[in-house]
This record gives sequence, C-alpha cells and structure tokens, in this order.
Amino acid sequence: MNINQTDKHKDRNKKKKKSRNGNRNGNRKFPIFYIILITVLMYIPIILTVFYSFNASKISSVWGGFSLTWYEVLWKDREIKEALGNSLLLALSSCFLAVIIGTLGAVGMSKTTSKFNDLISYLSTLPLMIPEIILGMVFLGIFSFMGLPFGMFTLIIAHTTFCIPYLFIMVSARLIGIDKSLEEAARDLGASQIRTFFDIILPQLVPAILSGVLLSFAMSFDDVVISIFVTGPKVNLLPIKIYTKLKTGITPEINALATIMLAVTILLVLLSNWIGKRNQSSMS
Repeated sequence: MNINQTDKHKDRNKKKKKSRNGNRNGNRKFPIFYIILITVLMYIPIILTVFYSFNASKISSVWGGFSLTWYEVLWKDREIKEALGNSLLLALSSCFLAVIIGTLGAVGMSKTTSKFNDLISYLSTLPLMIPEIILGMVFLGIFSFMGLPFGMFTLIIAHTTFCIPYLFIMVSARLIGIDKSLEEAARDLGASQIRTFFDIILPQLVPAILSGVLLSFAMSFDDVVISIFVTGPKVNLLPIKIYTKLKTGITPEINALATIMLAVTILLVLLSNWIGKRNQSSMS
C-alpha cells in the first residue's frame, strides 16, 4: 500500500510540474504576442509614413528612391507656412491662458477646505473625459448662441478649455509635496501672501507647470476635431490643412509634414516626461 501511495504521489507531482511549466510557457508567450500585435497595429503605419516621406516618386505606394524633394516642396508651400504660424499662435496663446487659470485654480483649491472641493476638481478635469466631437458640438452651440464670430478668438477659448486640466492636474499633484512650513515661515517673517506665492510657492511649481505646458501644447497643436467645429473661414490650421489634403489623396508632401509633426510631438512628450520625473525626484 505504501509503495502504491508513493507512486501516486510521484505521478501527481509530475502532473503539477507539467501544468506549472505549461502555465509559465503560456505566460511567456502572451507578452511576446502582445508586443507583436501592438507593433503591427500602431508602429508599422507610423514607420511607413516616415519611410515614404523620403520617397522620390509622386505616388506614395511606389518607391522611387531616397530623396528630400518633398521636404523642399513643403518648405516652399506658403499655405502650409501660414497654417503652421496659426497653429503655433493658437497653441502658445492657449497654453499661456491655461497656465494662469490652471495654476491659480490649483493653488486656490489647495488652500480651501470646502466640501465641494472634490466636485470642483472633478469638473475641472471633465474636458479630458468628454469625447472631442461632443465637446466641439458644445462649443459650436455656445458660440453660435453668443453670436461670436468664428475664428482665432473662438479657437483660443476652446483650446484653453481643454488645456486647463493638464495644468490643473500637474500643479495640484506638485502642491501636495510642497512643505507647508516654508510658506508659514515666510508669513511669520512678514512676507505678504502675494510675495510668498512668487518667492516660495511658484519656484517649486515651475517643473509641474512646464510639464503641463508641454502636454497641453502638444494636444492643442495636434487637435483636429474641436478645431473643425470652432474655426472660421479665414483661419487655416495645420492639422485641418492635413485633413483636407487627405481627401484628395495622400502625397509624399503630407508624409513629410506628418513626419515633422510626429518628431516635434515625440520631442515634447519626452521632454514633458523628463520634467515630470525631475519633479517627482525633487518631491522625494
């Protein structure tokens, strides 16, 4: 009986080891499959866009040799330059207003203990959760009801609205790690509330503000959906220009423009992440 029992235990242990090895192999295969799937769905189209921007042929699907011709054509396009200038003006203006509103809002929320703080914080970040097409339709209805002429002014209002949450979230997170005793010490030494803000609080908020500005700039510069709803006939933006050109077919010039925008966006995101990491290290 003892021999039979030991044999049964050995068989059970072998089965358990096989099942564990099978699970481990399955767990190892899943990340590889996941990486391959993400690469195929997301990165290969981006790589092809960059690749065909250096295509000498006018037909994007036919490789005609390496060339920088379409970057030269892009540089000489006046409409593209005008659209680029409008997009930069819009993004910078929206970020400037978002810095003021978002920073002051976060600082003000940190100094109050109202029971509505959670509700106000949720409403402040709501534009990030609402789909862009719904947000664009809302802006279209409000501006039409107010009788505002559609153009750069309405674009700045709309873009500032969805840029504010980035600054609000970043600054609010940074305010949690600020030592309150520094502010109290400055007030005890006779500094006013305004001087305490500019001399003590604001220097510690600079990394969070820069990180939020870079993110909001990238979102504003690349926005298409909301801009289509609130732009005017005399204002031409770069993302909308690309969208309208796609209707007549993708050309290597558009691939070159998309490559430049992609490089700028990646640079801004990496810079924002670097500033965010420095902000976290300074908090710790």
